[in-house]
Amino acid sequence: MAKPITTLPRIADVRGDAGILAESVVCTRVDQALAWARKYSLFPYPFATACCAMEYMSLSMAPYDIDRFGALLPRFTPRQSDLLMVIGTVTARQAPILIRVYEQMAEPKWVMAFGACASSGGFYDNYTTIPGIDKLIPVDVYVAGCPPRPEGVLDALMALQRKIQGEPSMTAFSAKPAA
Repeated sequence: MAKPITTLPRIADVRGDAGILAESVVCTRVDQALAWARKYSLFPYPFATACCAMEYMSLSMAPYDIDRFGALLPRFTPRQSDLLMVIGTVTARQAPILIRVYEQMAEPKWVMAFGACASSGGFYDNYTTIPGIDKLIPVDVYVAGCPPRPEGVLDALMALQRKIQGEPSMTAFSAKPAA
C-alpha cells in the first residue's frame, strides 16, 4: 500500500524566493512603462486628400491588420489623436487647415507623411502643391511610394514605434528649476 504524503514541500524551498519573483514580478521604470503603453496605443488622425486614401483603407483588412500594432481606430478629431497621417497631396489652400489640425493635437504627437505627394509633392510641379509637408509641420516618418504599399506603411509604423519607445516620456513630470 502506498504511503500517503503528509507534508508537501513549499515552492519557495524547491526553487528559492528569487525563482518565484522572476516568474511573477516585472521590474521596470515608470518612463519605460509609459513608452511601452504609448507605443501600442496610437490613435491616428487620417488627413486623407488623394488616392493614397485607398491604400490607407486596405491597412485594416485581414492581410495587413494594422490593429496588431495598436493603431486601428482612427480618431476624426485632432484632440483625441496622437498620430497625424497626412495621406496624399497637400495644396496651398489646404496648408492652413493642416497646420491648425496639427496645432490642435495634444502632446506627445507624431506625424507620418504617407506617399510621394505628402513627402515631396509627388509628380505635381505647380504653384498650388506644397513640395512636402515638412515645409509646414515636423515629420517623424516618411512612407515612400505612389501609392505606397501597405507593407511600407506597416514598416513606417514599426519605425515610429521604435522611435516612441526610445523617447523620454517623463519630461512633463520632471522637476523644473525655480526661476
